[in-house]
Amino acid sequence: MEYYAHSDSEKDKSQWHLLKKHLEDTAKLAAMFAKSFGAEKLGYIAGLLHDIGKYSYEFQQRLQGANNKVDHSTAGAVEAEIQYKIFGRILAYVIAGHHAGLPDWGSKVDESSLEGRLAKESLPDYSAFKNEIDLPKPEELFFPITKAPVGYGFSVQFFIRFLYSALVDADFLDTEKELNVDKSFLRSNRASLADMLQVLEAFLDRKCHDAPDTLINRHRAQVLAKCREKARLGPGLFTLTVPTGGGKTLSSIAFALKHAVMHGIERVIYVIPYTSIIEQNAAVFRDIFGDDKILEHHSNFAYPESLRQTEAEYNSTASEKLKLASENWDMPVVVTTNVQFFESLFASRSSRCRKLHNIAKSVVIIDEAQMIPTGFLRPCINALAELVVNYNTTVVLCTATQPAFSKFLPPEIRPLEIIDDPEGLYTALQRVRIRHLGELSDDSLANKLLSHKQVLCIVNSKKHARIIFEKVRNEGVFHLSTRMCPAHRSKVLQTIKERLKKAQICRVISTQLIEAGVDVDFPVVYRSLAGVDSIAQSAGRCNREGFTEKGEVYVFTPEKHGLPAGWLSRTAAVGEDVLRQYEDPLSLDAVKDYFTILYNIEGEKLDKEGIMAEIKEQEKLLKFPFRCIAEKFKLIEDNTTAVVIPWDDECKRLLEEARWNDFSGQYIRKLQCYTVQVYEDEFKEMLRLGILEAIVGKFFVLSEEGYKANYSMETGLLPCTESMLLKETLII
Repeated sequence: MEYYAHSDSEKDKSQWHLLKKHLEDTAKLAAMFAKSFGAEKLGYIAGLLHDIGKYSYEFQQRLQGANNKVDHSTAGAVEAEIQYKIFGRILAYVIAGHHAGLPDWGSKVDESSLEGRLAKESLPDYSAFKNEIDLPKPEELFFPITKAPVGYGFSVQFFIRFLYSALVDADFLDTEKELNVDKSFLRSNRASLADMLQVLEAFLDRKCHDAPDTLINRHRAQVLAKCREKARLGPGLFTLTVPTGGGKTLSSIAFALKHAVMHGIERVIYVIPYTSIIEQNAAVFRDIFGDDKILEHHSNFAYPESLRQTEAEYNSTASEKLKLASENWDMPVVVTTNVQFFESLFASRSSRCRKLHNIAKSVVIIDEAQMIPTGFLRPCINALAELVVNYNTTVVLCTATQPAFSKFLPPEIRPLEIIDDPEGLYTALQRVRIRHLGELSDDSLANKLLSHKQVLCIVNSKKHARIIFEKVRNEGVFHLSTRMCPAHRSKVLQTIKERLKKAQICRVISTQLIEAGVDVDFPVVYRSLAGVDSIAQSAGRCNREGFTEKGEVYVFTPEKHGLPAGWLSRTAAVGEDVLRQYEDPLSLDAVKDYFTILYNIEGEKLDKEGIMAEIKEQEKLLKFPFRCIAEKFKLIEDNTTAVVIPWDDECKRLLEEARWNDFSGQYIRKLQCYTVQVYEDEFKEMLRLGILEAIVGKFFVLSEEGYKANYSMETGLLPCTESMLLKETLII
């Protein structure tokens, strides 16, 4: 009897995907993927066993049209425990979850848990697999993870995730190769890192040659030279401490590509806290390397299966290749967010975990490292330590304000600073003077802002930004916040840059979104009291190019409504202490003290969801709550809804197309630049007021009436009710 893995209604049964071939080919692929972290043999076994449940009569009948559900994943998990004892449970998690996601260990009464599935009293007879599949002997296996830098349980659960990734990606790719040859073909022809390094080196040499001979450019060249030099060092954990404006983006990618080529590393992953910086940096990288060599993957670029274009629409364009690469990060350079990167490392769903094996044997640059969310700092740092020690990965912590992570790292990991004298570099590139003004009322602040021809004021909430804007509103005064859709903000930013260049009046009131890598240069900046890292980012928008000897940065304590309670208030309190103690609160010593004090204060809040305790609870029995951890590990609370703002003719055209298009997924990215995120209460209120329109069940659009009444060309989406106005104290 022939056993099949997959049927194809367009082919004769004799051409269906043979099960034996699928298991063996998946095993080879999984072994190849797992080889990067020493688990080749275990990957091979996982591939052989993952679908043995399809050897049952019931499953073969299902392929031929029978309307019966068949559990085909549990059989391989059961067989793994029977055959491989000590390794059986590791394999059981991986195999049982290859469709539904990594399960919790759970209990026998929970049929979705691993224990519940292993305890099933009856499974379809799959014993026919023994006639076709030869399994490696147990004595051939070994556990490749020899060091547990942050604990045995953490290392084992981390390994299970990576082995799971190798299996699910192999399974997807082998199935795709059999059932969709055209789609599979698009995954080929990856660029060479060595070729990309040559392109980058030529670009950087031209850029250095053409740059004006200024003090800042000379120091930028020195930073680049150090990154090129230190790239020769072996893989490990590095820090790159470079002041804002010191050229760390291009220098860090130069380090990463050269380091990767010299040490046989397969890809570079650039991790950035904000999508706004990602779009900016990815655009820089695409200009250098070309559109088809950079994968930009974040919430705006996720292509969930339910929203993907129909198979007939796939073609050989770079865009389609990037869509496929977003599934498993099989690209030489990936630019992504903290959310996408760290949440994937603690995920359970196959779609989210599929990329993990491609993080192994890579260079991971954590840009603005101080922005790793403090509430998840311990599990995030532990994950980075695990990558460095056991997954042949180099990690670079890249920032102007290096956080005090050393106390959280295991003894065997000591970060190596790429810059020989970061304090000297900071002093050489110091272009601002910080002054603490103490308390300022809104009226006093407004008067001070009006006394400057060009000034930037950064505050802690959208509400405060709107209040101050109303007080200084005049020609040449601009507002920036996430209440404005990105297309609107981009237009305003362009106007701001033009007025700065022409020395025209330009006064900007912004939330901290402008700190996120936005390239503007003001002679004077006012910053509402905040953490030292935020003050440093604000200072990076002042005298950026060194046109004056010293720019002026004024830090002030706002009225009560300008400093929301909670995290912002705590960081501001620590920041104020540092401002009082240090003549220069942005010096490396001051920054170190700030983070040390902050982390001491936060204490257990550095793992606010108790992720490490969840892992440790039953680690000796390898009983891990994978799904529970994934649900808890959310860097950003997902309680917002995107509302599309019909801001210009292009947006209206896209919306009109979407209204008449049966499949609207292709419009997700195109409309992203016209959206504003609103919280659940506000969204419900907008629905009640009847100012939202649903389009094909995918988009919520501000109606024409709502746009006229509730969207300002100066400040964006207005609070629709008094209650919303009072609640609007959210950052950026």
